[in-house]
This record gives sequence, C-alpha cells and structure tokens, in this order.
Amino acid sequence: MIHSLLGLFHLGFATRFRVRGAYWSWRKDTAFGNDPAKWPSAAERRHAMLDYARWAWRMRRYTR
Repeated sequence: MIHSLLGLFHLGFATRFRVRGAYWSWRKDTAFGNDPAKWPSAAERRHAMLDYARWAWRMRRYTR
C-alpha cells in the first residue's frame, strides 16, 4: 500500500497534480476505454489505479 501511495504521489508531482490534464485523461482512456458504461465498478477502478501506481513506483526504482 505504501508503494502505491508513493507511486501516486510521484506521478501526481510529475504531472503537477493536474488530474484532469492530458496525461491522466490519456491514462484513463487507455486503461478503461472511452465508454463509461463499459467501465468496471468504482472499487475495481481504484484497485487498478493503485496497482498501476505500485507498478510505476517499482519501475522507477529499477531505473536507478
């Protein structure tokens, strides 16, 4: 859980916390598609976002 939060913080800092900006819009579209009717439930989306943040944090650590 800590790595997920650190990953979210780092991604937020890198995008200047513009959660409705180009990166986050692109990320949402590639992860869940353009049709909100076909999206998974809110809980599943949160879980997927935390998984992505954890992955991003691990990738950042591997590049050092």
